[in-house]
Amino acid sequence: MIHVISCVNRHLYEDVLEQHFRIRHEIFVEERKWEALRKPDGREIDTYDNEDAVYLLALENRRVLGGSRMYPTTRPTMMSEVFPHLAAVRGCPADPLVWEWSRFFVTRERRDGAFNLQLMAAAQEFCLDQGIERLCLVMETWWLPRFHDIGFVVTPLGLPALVENSWTMAATIEMRQESLDVVRDRIGMTSIVQQAGPRIDCIARANLRGHAAAQRKSA
Repeated sequence: MIHVISCVNRHLYEDVLEQHFRIRHEIFVEERKWEALRKPDGREIDTYDNEDAVYLLALENRRVLGGSRMYPTTRPTMMSEVFPHLAAVRGCPADPLVWEWSRFFVTRERRDGAFNLQLMAAAQEFCLDQGIERLCLVMETWWLPRFHDIGFVVTPLGLPALVENSWTMAATIEMRQESLDVVRDRIGMTSIVQQAGPRIDCIARANLRGHAAAQRKSA
């Protein structure tokens, strides 16, 4: 199952989150050679791994096998702060109904199409349940045909550019029940997401954090 981990139930998953940061370092730094992310302690943690982040992690007996991160666009995001040039045409989203999707990963032992689809279905299932209408992301362009193949409606936000020697683009993905149904049919699962303990209200939190940020800016 794919577990939802946020500020309201993080206390149930501290060991899992620690493991996931180390796996991210293994994949993004050691394997993919994103040297800018290298950390002496072997934990890949950035500015957006804070109390506003929501993680969707695939667990098997508390062993992390894959996952992704979501972040409210009412706060400064990786897209708006690091890659705004990739969204130069339509601009970076800043809307409680739009969340940034990043740090998608799968461990070596589970790199098959079916497992990727589970993680993609989990993102859709979670967003539809929460009322999130779109995800925005910075992605390598080779993701496009994969997304289109499973019915994702992808809208580019700007022109592609080379990032770490890979053609990369910014885009949004609409959350649609029809797309989720396509993925569920392919993987033969009707429910993918599990939420233990308290449940976060993403829209309320995005509104709250955006309001707080606006107050600080005007002060």
